[in-house]
Amino acid sequence: MTSQPNAPLSSLSPDDLAAFRAAKQEEYAALQARGLKLDLTRGKPSSAQLDLSDALLSLPSTTKDRSGTDVRNYGGLEGLAELREIFAELLWVEVDQVVCGGNSSLTMMHQVLVDLLLHGGPGSERPWKDEPSIRFVCPVPGYDRHFSMLADFGIEMLTVDMNEDGPDVDAVAALVRDDPSVKGMWIVPTYANPSGAVCSQEVAAALLSMPTAAPDFRVFWDNAYAFHHLTEDEAKSADALSIAAASGHPDRPIMFASTSKITFAGAGVSVLAASAANKAWYLKHLAMASIGPDKINHLRHVEFFGSPDGVRAHMRKHREIIAPKFDAVDAALTSALEGLDVAQWTRPTGGYFVNLDVLDGTASRVVALASQAGIALTPAGASYPLGQDPRDRNIRLAPTFPVLAEVETAMAGVATCVALAAAERLQASRGTSEDS
Repeated sequence: MTSQPNAPLSSLSPDDLAAFRAAKQEEYAALQARGLKLDLTRGKPSSAQLDLSDALLSLPSTTKDRSGTDVRNYGGLEGLAELREIFAELLWVEVDQVVCGGNSSLTMMHQVLVDLLLHGGPGSERPWKDEPSIRFVCPVPGYDRHFSMLADFGIEMLTVDMNEDGPDVDAVAALVRDDPSVKGMWIVPTYANPSGAVCSQEVAAALLSMPTAAPDFRVFWDNAYAFHHLTEDEAKSADALSIAAASGHPDRPIMFASTSKITFAGAGVSVLAASAANKAWYLKHLAMASIGPDKINHLRHVEFFGSPDGVRAHMRKHREIIAPKFDAVDAALTSALEGLDVAQWTRPTGGYFVNLDVLDGTASRVVALASQAGIALTPAGASYPLGQDPRDRNIRLAPTFPVLAEVETAMAGVATCVALAAAERLQASRGTSEDS
């Protein structure tokens, strides 16, 4: 090849592009021959991360909370006070705004949505199910489980771009200002899934104060990664509840968080924080489904962490394990793809994912190539409602679960797949252009 390896692929001559593709096909054949079986599909904690919390298995050391109440019994619907205090400080909210529940914040989100559908919430004129239509604003790329939850209820999803400082505020404002059927929106404000974006104070203030046609418009503020820093420069989450209250819309945000990626993914604790009216409304309906959460698990976590600083110290241990994996993703992609102008990827400072945008029309092909080489990736477009990425370019990378060596191997393979798919696409487009 006469062109430099890092020249934009689209600038190569037909002969050089053909030679590049042939070289990548050789690399890919060698990759297939290795018989790999690697999985980067879900953002799960690794075994090493789970091991950090094994002391939980011998806790709690007592059966009573600090008030002397036996945690083995019924009651305490809003959760153990000691645990609520820890998360109130971590989430920049007041203790009396917090409810602690079971192991899944997704369950809390689902419960809130179901209750809004069946009953309406504070400020609602009627149950949402009785509205002519319901629509939600969905920043993209975003969290697939948020979208699948809406799809399960037949709620229409309206997409807006997720920028580096949060959702496109002007696009959101245009959707919510005059249409009362737009009842809510999702946002992962800190280290967003999958882009790693952090919602700025300015964007948060705009979202929580902008006029909406629906009087009961809700922002599902999913702070899933608020404590999941990858560097010492730790982003601070916007104080959504205070911002909303100050702007005259105290009931707009409902905040969620959990320890699913902090302690045990299947046996952690979840958190909801909301205005007094929203909290009372939530507990009223929760009381029909529960007589109290797992307070033994609550007490176990209180003893394990001890304080908010205990959580922070624990998360630094997580960072030591997973930050090198994110560095490995960047190193592999940079080494193989930088300068080719066929891919862009994020370098997040927190969270669990790397967002990879490849050449338009090639994401599905990249995922298929990787699969045929024994590397499982999240389906292309999974970060869009109904899995439909109109540009077929987005892939969510999840490097936390495999060991570091596997991440390095997998990402080198992914980079080969990205380059090969791009070369195929460019050759095909040139052939079409020449034929026409």
